[in-house]
Amino acid sequence: MNAEDIVARILAAIPGARIETEGSDCSFSVRVVSQVFEGQNLLQRQRPILALFKEEISAGTLHALSIDAKTPDEAAS
Repeated sequence: MNAEDIVARILAAIPGARIETEGSDCSFSVRVVSQVFEGQNLLQRQRPILALFKEEISAGTLHALSIDAKTPDEAAS
């Protein structure tokens, strides 16, 4: 798994999101900024993103995915 694959998969699920990634091989952190997170708590924001990588996490090709999901207002402050 690489950063480009992670970004592409998240963008397919959350079009227009701003995404930043760090990491390599099987351990990544992502920051996803989108209006779709408005009114959602932390778990409501992270679950759908983690679900995008369920197979890779189960297979062990992705060991860690840290998610920082923010609304545009939260990201600006």
